[in-house]
Amino acid sequence: MKRLELALMFTLALAYLPAAADQGLDTRMQDLRQEILNLNRELFLLEEELLFPANTQVAVFLSVDVGEFFALESVELKLNNRVVTRYLYTPREVEALHRGGVQQLYLGNLRTGSHELVAVFTGKGPRDRDYRRATSLDFEKGIGAQFVELKISDRVSRQQPEFLVREWD
Repeated sequence: MKRLELALMFTLALAYLPAAADQGLDTRMQDLRQEILNLNRELFLLEEELLFPANTQVAVFLSVDVGEFFALESVELKLNNRVVTRYLYTPREVEALHRGGVQQLYLGNLRTGSHELVAVFTGKGPRDRDYRRATSLDFEKGIGAQFVELKISDRVSRQQPEFLVREWD
């Protein structure tokens, strides 16, 4: 009887060991995945610091306020007469902007000195007519990061959209 009990216990132990080993392996795999994600995030931040040092960095953001008189379709951004980005919007992206979202439209490097930023907006204006308007900003890039906001808002008094560009402090 003792031998039968020992054999049964030994069989149960052997059956339990692979399951425990598999469970330990799964836990180790999950830990490794999390560590890889953390390392990837750190690598991304280091890469961004290397490519876009804070003293030469320029970032341009886009926001929409109300939007009854203009349906945004695309934006073209020029820095110093050179196109740096073009963006075509989906209805879902426009909806996110209307709900208060802010899009980073451009991130790049500029040397210190005078620069010109031109943004060309394309979409549907009042009475569903094609609409294309540009706004510009002449700014002085100093040492440190530079942040610029492009804002589309409604001018209710004229029933027209208004395209604003301003530097963030």
